[in-house]
Amino acid sequence: MFQPYLPAQKSPTEIYLDAQTGLQARNIAPNAEFWFGTNSIGQDLWSRIWAGTRTSLMIGCVVALVEAFVGITIGTLWGFSRKLEMPITQLYNVVDNIPTTIVLILMSYILRPSISTIIIAMCITGWVEMARFIRNQIVILRDREYNLASKCLGTSDYRIIIKNLLPYLISVIMLRMSLAIPFAIGAEVFLTYIGLGLPISEPSLGNLINEGRVLMMSPDLRYQLIFPSIVLSIITIAFYIIGNAFADAADPKNHV
Repeated sequence: MFQPYLPAQKSPTEIYLDAQTGLQARNIAPNAEFWFGTNSIGQDLWSRIWAGTRTSLMIGCVVALVEAFVGITIGTLWGFSRKLEMPITQLYNVVDNIPTTIVLILMSYILRPSISTIIIAMCITGWVEMARFIRNQIVILRDREYNLASKCLGTSDYRIIIKNLLPYLISVIMLRMSLAIPFAIGAEVFLTYIGLGLPISEPSLGNLINEGRVLMMSPDLRYQLIFPSIVLSIITIAFYIIGNAFADAADPKNHV
């Protein structure tokens, strides 16, 4: 007969030894065994920073993709269709005048603090900048001779947008998306800093920086703030460099 697997129960002695080991590993400075040191409960900061970076990058990538999709769609319709120009302009004026910080704080109060809450809060107003930028570029390109000739030959608006307009904007879109990722990570850090971010049980760069901030005035424990801050800075600079490289590679002017 099939017997289900049951994890072995630890004896009181083993539990006591584990607790003693955790107490001995608290607040250990960086060394050969713990590269980034340990925190106040004996957790390895190297492992926590990797787990927190994964969470923060996931939030940043999802926010960047949603902002790009919504921003490109609305911006293209806003710049190409003269009938939709006025209503979308009014929508833009309303959303753009709502401070992003206020939206983040209100959404964190209304909904339960979680990854989905932060993503929703950032996406409510995050698409505005992308939409405005795409709209300005579409207005510049839509009345050029080759687009007017395509329209006179009966080419549909959808095909003109897909074939004639958006390919010229790939470099700009890549750059804006690469900048949206570190901005989203920075917003998550800000929310956690003011106590409205992810729960403490969810590892993220915001939680790690917030934990290290409390120990900032202690020289022996300052490493718990320095290492997460360095990782956040590296991510921000790396995405900026990668975005510029993708933008240059996708720019048609560089391949003439």
